[in-house]
Amino acid sequence: MDAEIKNFIKVWITAVTSLCYCYYIVAKIPRGTIRLLFLLPIFYLLTMLPCNLNSFHLGGPTAFFLGWLGNFKLLLFAFDQGPLSPPLPKLLHFISIACLPIKLKQDPSPNTKNNKNPSHKSTTKSHNPTKVTRYMLLAIKALLLAMIIWAYNYRPYLHSYVILVLYCCHTYLIGEMILALAAAPVKAIFGFEIEPQFNEPYLATSLQDFWGHRWNLMVTSILRPTVYIPIRRISTNVIGSHWAALPAIISTFIVSGLAHEVIYFYFTRVHPTWEVTWFFVLHGVCTAIEVVVKKAVTNRWQLHRAISGPLTVGFVAVTSFWLFFPQLIRNGVDEKAIKEYSLLVDFVKVNLPSRL
Repeated sequence: MDAEIKNFIKVWITAVTSLCYCYYIVAKIPRGTIRLLFLLPIFYLLTMLPCNLNSFHLGGPTAFFLGWLGNFKLLLFAFDQGPLSPPLPKLLHFISIACLPIKLKQDPSPNTKNNKNPSHKSTTKSHNPTKVTRYMLLAIKALLLAMIIWAYNYRPYLHSYVILVLYCCHTYLIGEMILALAAAPVKAIFGFEIEPQFNEPYLATSLQDFWGHRWNLMVTSILRPTVYIPIRRISTNVIGSHWAALPAIISTFIVSGLAHEVIYFYFTRVHPTWEVTWFFVLHGVCTAIEVVVKKAVTNRWQLHRAISGPLTVGFVAVTSFWLFFPQLIRNGVDEKAIKEYSLLVDFVKVNLPSRL
């Protein structure tokens, strides 16, 4: 584990150094194809760096932050679009926004509205009940995650479907925890007003609601300008504005599936089986059908959320059992992650009493 931590530090020092190159050199190059050419070595570097890590909990987030979010943000940066577009922020702000799962709020809260620079810390204390509720929910989710990890001790006695349900809950909870923890230091140091990364996806009432407004909103905010909007613009010229959203939706899901294949490669180091890509293709097609049906029955008929909610979450869960998890389970990624939790617990048990 010590070697893994050293590799982790080296990976992130290299990533930060490459982003300094982007800030001081690439940013001075005119936007467009020339700037994109100067960014090609950085795309390659950010894609390859996660290969130096083998652990689930260090390699997974690094692959997502650098290999996916970082590359897509720099792709937008090549054309002066996205979160890194002019006016160019300060260096540390640039690095944080480029490689961490944060999206700055466009409309700052009243606490920062009167500041000339919204990235500066506010001197006014906030008593926003929404924030209190959010922190309470986060604490409850952390407790649920701990309970799920504890339940893994009894996996030999649990039905396989129960284990898959635990994996679904685990995926959501650990995703939200990791993204929140990664964003918290930046928010505390720079005073950024940050958009939430998740929006209670278990309350989704449709696939469009789940993927577009609730699940991993960082990915949504990056795929929209890089894939959805360009494809929709092209489709409008080809098939008209009425149907242009459909190929844009499906294309966005395909790109998401391919990005997940890359993430899975970092986890497994085996050739892709394309199951996770088919998972996203299926959801893209179903979301497109859902959009068509909604347009056809608008103001005439609508499922009650008590029905549409469980149907949506159930569809996501069942298709995850079928296509999302099998590749990870076959290659022992779940066992690896659980083993890392056990090692962490043992480390805390051994070292915490001596420090107290």
